Amino acid sequence: MDDREEILEQIEEPIEMQKEKHSFLYDIYSLLHDLVYILAAITLIFVFCVRLVGVSGASMNPTLHDGDYLALQSNVIMGDLERGDIIVARELTFRDGEPIVKRVIATEGQLVQIKYDDGVLRVFVDGIRLEEDYINNGRMLTEYFFNDNDGNPNQFSMTVSKDCIFVMGDNRDNSADSRDPSIGEIHIDQVMGKVLFVVLPGADSNGKRDFSRFGAVS
Repeated sequence: MDDREEILEQIEEPIEMQKEKHSFLYDIYSLLHDLVYILAAITLIFVFCVRLVGVSGASMNPTLHDGDYLALQSNVIMGDLERGDIIVARELTFRDGEPIVKRVIATEGQLVQIKYDDGVLRVFVDGIRLEEDYINNGRMLTEYFFNDNDGNPNQFSMTVSKDCIFVMGDNRDNSADSRDPSIGEIHIDQVMGKVLFVVLPGADSNGKRDFSRFGAVS
């Protein structure tokens, strides 16, 4: 090997090392760049599309259980609410705005009545009795009959105001909801989102989770 070849090799080796170093740094930069975009996308999804909330209490038994974690369709994209939808909302007059999970029973302009039918308290919307196979039982408290200002102590009645919804828990005899004057009808602006599915079922008294309950909620 002559002197020229030896000099060329000595020059080429540092160049190759610089190229390898540059390639490694570029790979790190690309990875960090991609991670930033991924985190930004996840943030946007959870702010504008999907929210995660936990259930506290038994007011939605048997549909939802205490300790369930739910995925919500954010109020930004949920569209119009309909009877039967399950929502999470904040009512500032109730427990300092603690989120509540309830089912939509009626929407703007509809008349809600709770009255006896064949000796059992039933819910009527615009005069039509609701068929509610999702409720825990048919029992309901009558203490709210005197708070609706309709003058009839044997029934509860309310016409839902503009941009509001009337909500109730599925566990009718153990639920603070729109029948309760401390909650009343819920303004749409107070709705955080519509429940899509159970992400993680709550644990029972033995600490076990029934994963068969994972999935869509109706």
